[in-house]
Amino acid sequence: MSSSFAIHFFLISIPLFSVCCLSASHAPNTKPHPFILPIKKDPATNLFYTSVGVGTPRHNFDLTIDLAGENLWYDCNTHYNSSSYRPIACGSKQCPDVGCVGCNGPFKPGCTNNTCPATTINPLAKFLFGGGLAEDFIFLVQQKVSGLLSSCIDTDSFPSFTNDESPLNGLPKNSRGIIGLSKSHLALPIQLASANKLPSKFSLCLPSSNHQGFTNLLVGAGEHPLGISKFLQTTPLIVNPISTGPVSVEGVASKEYFIDVKAVKIDGHVVNLKPSLLSIDNKGNGGTKISTMSPFTELQTSVYKPFIRDFLKKASDRRLKKVAAVAPFEACFDSTSIGNSATGPVVPTIDLVLQGGVQWSIHGGNSMVMAKKNVACLAFVDGGTEPVMSFVKASIVIGGHQLQDNYVVFDVASSKLSFSSLLLLHNATCSHS
Repeated sequence: MSSSFAIHFFLISIPLFSVCCLSASHAPNTKPHPFILPIKKDPATNLFYTSVGVGTPRHNFDLTIDLAGENLWYDCNTHYNSSSYRPIACGSKQCPDVGCVGCNGPFKPGCTNNTCPATTINPLAKFLFGGGLAEDFIFLVQQKVSGLLSSCIDTDSFPSFTNDESPLNGLPKNSRGIIGLSKSHLALPIQLASANKLPSKFSLCLPSSNHQGFTNLLVGAGEHPLGISKFLQTTPLIVNPISTGPVSVEGVASKEYFIDVKAVKIDGHVVNLKPSLLSIDNKGNGGTKISTMSPFTELQTSVYKPFIRDFLKKASDRRLKKVAAVAPFEACFDSTSIGNSATGPVVPTIDLVLQGGVQWSIHGGNSMVMAKKNVACLAFVDGGTEPVMSFVKASIVIGGHQLQDNYVVFDVASSKLSFSSLLLLHNATCSHS
């Protein structure tokens, strides 16, 4: 019997883990270099993933990128073993006194006794899964890093589960876990920056194709190799004081990334939205967050309906020919009636007006998707009206399609977000062939 366990989604409260003792090999007296990981896009799921190596001998894993993920976890099934795997003991400096997980054997990574518990979260799965916190060598491209805390789960220990009940449900076919990039102390960027005296920031450049990109995930710096940084605009990252997602830490704010959208414009016209929808209420609902696990931007129904209405009106003004909807999209058009430009399909421009007066402009390359032959649809979906179960719900969730080919810097230390808007404006992309 494995130490991994599964529970139905519900709100629970746990304290934070502490992190220490992470290091990478650097020459003496040299400035630490940022960590760079390439990102690929999975065309089947429209999710993004990167590759890391784990353990001794090195095992390579494709891990899905989750901006809300609180740790790095991977599948340590019956085909996996590592001689350098070290479980974190309950009650140790790296683990608060929150109980233990154990296992009846055979003992291996993911099956140990007196081990600090760790939650393995896949927001696309039906269950929460738990395992043990551990330390092992992690390889980021060719950099070998020691002291990184992660979790693993033996997916073979759930033989009766159907595919949609699996810890890997909904992830790209070859993905064997998740790499979390949230503000959690166990998130990869926070651990790497803290131990290597790097700025607590990371940047993402999500590719629009499944070609490998360049410096797509960069931890510890925010400089784009093509000098795009000079085009960045900056807005504050705001705090949602209520824990979000399937796991709640009582009295601790959300670890997800929220921004303050003041208004939404379509071709310069302000969409008539209730101001309260754009703010975070005392239950943590509302506001705008950024997600790599939502393939397309999701709008709460009260935001979605006026947004779609105004977009269709502006599209009609441009003489775009509306056609039947293609699920999950509502606003679809005959693509032959849409012109093309350097920034993609020529459609109404969407602007998110942010705190500080800056605007995140969403052009056709980020707003439209080819749903089928000769049909282009607005890649925004109705996110429903009510929070699912006990989860809090944002009014706007900026999804992966709107993030791709957009250079985004998350400055965690300064609580700032910098963004380029569509890189095609600057004759650049996040992909190369």
